[in-house]
Amino acid sequence: MTVALAACNATTAPAPAARTEVAPAPIRSDTATASFARTLTLHGLTFDVACANASSTNELRIQARGLEIDNTAIVTSIDGIVTGAEVADLDADGSPEVYVFVQSAGSGSYGSLVAFAANKRKSLSGINLPPVADHPEAGKGYMGHDQFSMSPTQLVQRFPVYRDGDANAAPTGGTREVRYRLTPGEAGWQLRIEQVRSW
Repeated sequence: MTVALAACNATTAPAPAARTEVAPAPIRSDTATASFARTLTLHGLTFDVACANASSTNELRIQARGLEIDNTAIVTSIDGIVTGAEVADLDADGSPEVYVFVQSAGSGSYGSLVAFAANKRKSLSGINLPPVADHPEAGKGYMGHDQFSMSPTQLVQRFPVYRDGDANAAPTGGTREVRYRLTPGEAGWQLRIEQVRSW
């Protein structure tokens, strides 16, 4: 599943600001769990993230506060449940992004991302994350069971690697970690693979 977000370039990175620390939630095998509600703050902007997590498809609501022009809530349907959310400023331009981690229903528990960036602190726009399965190196042996987290400058995706013949519950190919950097694209911002490692 892809997601869209955008941010802006800045010539001078702002001083680090306090942020709400949120540990990435582990991927779960069930499709209905407790409702998700989290408030995230960075660089003076706040994002309220909420999802009922009531079934295999749910409604995600992201309410920004503090934007200069448009604080209209974003409401979107997701395939799965929300397992976590983070706020970050991966490109250090002073306009933070909000990242919401989603886990699909079913045995694959495929992970996806819904993310938005504050466009020059005025309104929200989308960030695109291409499917990891489409990448020849990173996607080899990918069958879901993702976990997402954040580093100070990167989005991190980690998942088990499957070899031919592996059962869904028994991957034997180790673990792969894919790190993405936020970069400007033709129509908004993109998360592009910067590093792939396996062990």
